[in-house]
Amino acid sequence: MPESSNSPPKSNSKKMRRQEAEALILSAAEKVFSEAGFGGATMQLIADVAGLPKANLHYYFPTKESLYRQVVQKIFLDWLKAADVFDHADGPAEGIGAYIDAKMEISRRHPEGSKVWASEVMHGAPVIQDYLETTLKEWTDGRIAVIERWIAEGRMDAIDPRHLLYMLWATTQHYADFGHQIATLNGSTELTDAQWQEAKENIKRIISRGIGARD
Repeated sequence: MPESSNSPPKSNSKKMRRQEAEALILSAAEKVFSEAGFGGATMQLIADVAGLPKANLHYYFPTKESLYRQVVQKIFLDWLKAADVFDHADGPAEGIGAYIDAKMEISRRHPEGSKVWASEVMHGAPVIQDYLETTLKEWTDGRIAVIERWIAEGRMDAIDPRHLLYMLWATTQHYADFGHQIATLNGSTELTDAQWQEAKENIKRIISRGIGARD
């Protein structure tokens, strides 16, 4: 039977199938790496969680390290997108507040990614040290420049931008890395939508007042 004139080009269909397969593998890998770490994870286990033959994993990601690095890159790209608000905000209350909102949503919806990152760094970043020294450093320097500009404009107190960033990362990612502890202290139940919103508002208020934000 001839193809319908409305059928998408085969090349596009092939590209979509590849993207779907890679997304499925990355999601499974993120879960496995978060639970077993890089050393404990195997390509077979990731394939099982993804529901794919192991050969499919090796087709898209030749080695466990290449897959791991792709998972880490995806995590970091999500955080980079969350930080876009820094560059377009009028001042620290708006910029940092929006950043907290975005990072908290990532912790809520993708907790495994944060756990992968935390585990890697706590073990001395044996696989992604080069990533920390280049991509993360460049990103951090860019955010420091924005914060220093706000300080120079008198929009917030003169503080060390690095420690502010460390505090923001630690606070927002705590809700992913220690989600089980938070749920336990919440009566052994996950935070509700209202509780997530309350958490975000409290964190924004505490940080904003602490840095003397003056938008």
